[in-house]
Amino acid sequence: MTLALLLAAACRPPLDEAGSIFYSGDERTVHCAMNLDHATGSEALLDNVLAGLDRAAQRGEIIELFAHRPGTTVGWDDLEVVLAGAAQRNLRFFTYAELLDGPAEPGIALSFDDAAISAWYEGRELFARYGARATFFVTRYAEWTQEGRQMLRTLAADGHSVEPHGRHHLDAPQFVEEHGVRAFLRDEVLPSIDALVAEGYTPTTYAYPYGKRTSETDRAILAYLPRVRSLTYSFRAPLVSNPCPR
Repeated sequence: MTLALLLAAACRPPLDEAGSIFYSGDERTVHCAMNLDHATGSEALLDNVLAGLDRAAQRGEIIELFAHRPGTTVGWDDLEVVLAGAAQRNLRFFTYAELLDGPAEPGIALSFDDAAISAWYEGRELFARYGARATFFVTRYAEWTQEGRQMLRTLAADGHSVEPHGRHHLDAPQFVEEHGVRAFLRDEVLPSIDALVAEGYTPTTYAYPYGKRTSETDRAILAYLPRVRSLTYSFRAPLVSNPCPR
């Protein structure tokens, strides 16, 4: 796994050249983010991220970055480097809900996927230290404990955003191929949205599990939400694949 990650990192272009992760207020509905996971101890990867922050500051863009479980998939120290780097460059922290009207200034859209609620909650002090607000794309929400749901409500009260990431965290293209797009909406997407609405959230963006998407799934989801979020690089085999629209 370590070797595979190193190979994937070696094949990635410089972050400041990955145009799909930079948002300049255009009307795109399919967004793409770069994965911060497994950057722990990798000075080269962090330098690459900082170069991306430089581009955002210099060109007036919003850079989109994401991770999963702070302290595990990305180190707390490395995450702080990113947050501090954004603050030092006067980048505003945008949630995905705030991208609806386009950026008013250079910024960063930081998000976390899946269900690492306790780890996200543990980061409250760190986020507050840098004025950072993030988007939490949650999956399997109906299975969460009341304690976990309360933690998420506290994060939302801190100014963070909560968005859907699928009912069962399914591979969208594979599921659609086997069951059809209507079943995908019925069984995976809409229950994920509805669960959050029932809790008082206002979803705006659906994050694809694994970043796996097609134009067909985009059209289906965009009938219900203003945007979807994919990845610039998929960490599923092949490691260096790009599910973002060309």
